[in-house]
Amino acid sequence: MSLIESAIDALGPWSWFVLGLVLLGLEIAAPGTIFLWFGLSALVVGVIALVFDPSWQILVSIFLVLSIVSLLIGRRMMIRLASEKGDPGLNQRGSRYVGREFTLEKPLSEGAGNLSIDDTIWRITGPDLPAGTKVRVESIDGVRLVVSQVE
Repeated sequence: MSLIESAIDALGPWSWFVLGLVLLGLEIAAPGTIFLWFGLSALVVGVIALVFDPSWQILVSIFLVLSIVSLLIGRRMMIRLASEKGDPGLNQRGSRYVGREFTLEKPLSEGAGNLSIDDTIWRITGPDLPAGTKVRVESIDGVRLVVSQVE
């Protein structure tokens, strides 16, 4: 009997708890919400093994079924939660300003200029406009904001 087999035999139902904790530890080391569902399934099988004491074949079958079901449900839940939260403009700061209106502090000449928004100075493009004109950000062109005059 190998070392692993003797450890599983000695731990009995507690070996499922050990497996669950190892899988949860792997989730911490390699995040991706894959090992999480397998670890939780192993913990549930450990509880079933303590309460009902079925054969190891039934426990492995329950573990496999629980792992697949929890993985599918968990992934669907994570996708739904990820789409509900977060900042869609996180990596495109300029997209937050599309549709907003600002006043030019300096004139927009030869189709280019600068616009101070909060603590950032943005390069802007648009028609030639004098200082003090109200402009609306229409879109983003690379790192420049495209503006038009507010009527």
